[in-house]
Amino acid sequence: MIHRLQELVWGPWMLAALLGMGTYLTAAGGFFQIRGFRLWWGETGGRLWRGEGGKKGGGISSFQTACTALAATIGTGNIAGVATALTAGGPGAIFWMWISAAIGMMTAYGEACMGVLYRKRENGRWLGGPMVYLEDRLGLGAVGLLYSFFCVMASLGMGSMVQANALSQTAAYSFGIPPLFCAAAVTVLVGAVAAGGERRIAAVSGALMPAASGIYTVFSLIVILSCWDRIPGVLVSVFRSAFEPAAAVGGSAGYLVSRSMRYGVARGVFSNEAGLGTLAILHGASEEGTAQHQGMWAMFEVFFDTIVVCTLTALVILLTVGTEGGEGRDGAALTALCFSRSLGPAGEYLVSGAMILFAFATMAAWSFMGRQACRHLLSKTAVSERLGSRIYMLLYLNAVFLGSLARLETVWELSDLWNGLMAVPNLLALFLLRREIVKNIP
Repeated sequence: MIHRLQELVWGPWMLAALLGMGTYLTAAGGFFQIRGFRLWWGETGGRLWRGEGGKKGGGISSFQTACTALAATIGTGNIAGVATALTAGGPGAIFWMWISAAIGMMTAYGEACMGVLYRKRENGRWLGGPMVYLEDRLGLGAVGLLYSFFCVMASLGMGSMVQANALSQTAAYSFGIPPLFCAAAVTVLVGAVAAGGERRIAAVSGALMPAASGIYTVFSLIVILSCWDRIPGVLVSVFRSAFEPAAAVGGSAGYLVSRSMRYGVARGVFSNEAGLGTLAILHGASEEGTAQHQGMWAMFEVFFDTIVVCTLTALVILLTVGTEGGEGRDGAALTALCFSRSLGPAGEYLVSGAMILFAFATMAAWSFMGRQACRHLLSKTAVSERLGSRIYMLLYLNAVFLGSLARLETVWELSDLWNGLMAVPNLLALFLLRREIVKNIP
């Protein structure tokens, strides 16, 4: 049943909506992700390179917001998700991940920009996101509530269960830690970070993400460069399987294109979240920068998440074991196996440690986004914000615990389902606000 619903939500219409929105903003914005590369890179990655990402004042800085957004996006989507996409959709899935990221950069720009323009202060804190611009800008309060509900459910799936599942799987495979012990420890740690609110989550993300990303990037490049002679052949297989389905699958023409496209786009969106509206929630909480500036940070996050990190993971897998040589493993265990074969136990432990940090930071970041959505959802009821927050965190921590012990396939399908449902109201809002978004593109 869940599988059928997931396939229905992620059918051709969803792919067309996601790609169509990004394509429209790309064309109407004059291909800003390409022509404005020097501008948006200089305001984001360039600032980090120049050491200008420090915190100003007592609020959440743009750097911390970016790290929190990357914490929410760089997680199992980049590691377990890429492995799952390759085994289910073939090497061509990574091509469609590139496509979804390239045009998704403009979708991310649009939603982050609108999230800042139409945010509002409640009890001294910013509240922004699709639920706010749906209600306050477009007058679609009921749709905004629907988005909040889907976001809460996605946080319990993608934000907690999937991350905890991959963390537990990696810890068991690489370090021999029993899943039950891992589930208990991670639940306590996530609860401790989430209890400190957005500032503690931002501080933890700002500390963990640069280190984890650096470790993962360096060791991935070592594996890739050690197999440099096979890189051309792997790239050929990526493009061939994306456009020649019969040769890759042996099935009817068009089957793998639809399958690799579905898994590639779905996993790409799962990884970078462009189109889901979550980036609008995160950037709406930043105390720094204009709407345009936060939009450019959102573009950078999609670029780094998918074009850089997902590509590194895909190349490591394809160069090391391909899509059928993983000893029956999938997800994070397959990625860990690839690093183990190339770098030995030490490399596997370091990279597995980075995977665990990614998953942990993702759970912390998603607890904030889910709580923001829950705030909006309960604002229309008699339940107090304090009580609602406690109830939500109880549900969230239970999802973390159960996710550490659940079956991977079921967890992924549920997460894909809520992701797709969450995208629907946000894409509707972006469509209605499309001209306003274009006017705000530099």
